[in-house]
Amino acid sequence: MTETTQTGGAAPGAATVAHSVVRLPPGLYFVATPIGAARDITLRGLDILASAEVLAAEDTRTLRHLLDIHGVALSGRPLLAYHEHSGAAVRPRLLGALAEGKSVAYASEAGTPLVADPGFQLGRAAIEAGFSVFAAPGPSAVLAALTVSGLPSDRFLFAGFPPATRAARKTWLREMKTVQATLIFYESPKRVGQMLIDLAETLGQERRAAVARELTKRFEEVRRGTLAELAAGFAGQAVKGEIVVLVDRAATIRAGAEEVEAALRERLVHLRVREAAAEVAEALGLPRREVYQMALRLEGER
Repeated sequence: MTETTQTGGAAPGAATVAHSVVRLPPGLYFVATPIGAARDITLRGLDILASAEVLAAEDTRTLRHLLDIHGVALSGRPLLAYHEHSGAAVRPRLLGALAEGKSVAYASEAGTPLVADPGFQLGRAAIEAGFSVFAAPGPSAVLAALTVSGLPSDRFLFAGFPPATRAARKTWLREMKTVQATLIFYESPKRVGQMLIDLAETLGQERRAAVARELTKRFEEVRRGTLAELAAGFAGQAVKGEIVVLVDRAATIRAGAEEVEAALRERLVHLRVREAAAEVAEALGLPRREVYQMALRLEGER
């Protein structure tokens, strides 16, 4: 059965949060910004935004609004738009500010910079030029969705946005079919229904999954179930908001007897029985005792 939970994320309020204007060491500061609730910004993030000599943002309107909410004044400081269309033109100006020994803060539209965000080229250019690069960690849709999904979190793969066309998307998904990690995708609300169908057809109807929508916002929703159940649940629905899709890791494929024997025979040429068994058991994810018994039998046949 599918499971749905809904929570009312805190709406952005007008109350300000204390921040300090401090002297920042020269360098590039990547500042994570809220994915919904404005109060999720960290105190250090506000300090950096209040103190940096130059500000850059994927969306300057979004950052201005965030600064207004928290009472952070621009005070005549430059605020530059740095996004996928303007990056090539704006990057030299930001690097020039760094060369002058200034502090430069970059904020993504929402969430952690460089995660599905154009800041990567800026960060790499700053590092290659020898400038200091700092991170002010904070909100992340990837980690927030993983936290509430109920899926394994010890190993995960953020795959970003899938290809827009169905044929390309299914080919892309097949490459991840056997990945031993929770898969995390961003998807457009217009395509999430078809995406779930493609996931079920490509990765398996019974794979556990979750769809997180509008995290930390007023209409936050998380649906959990198998891919087949979620695909059926989203079929024909008009969906709005920011979407994160998560899929459980692939089932472990147990090695066959022939594969185990071949691995043991190869190692028994130069290893003792116990060592060969231990090495094969670890490599194939099998119980040591079981592999050891097979190794003893093979050694007796030699």
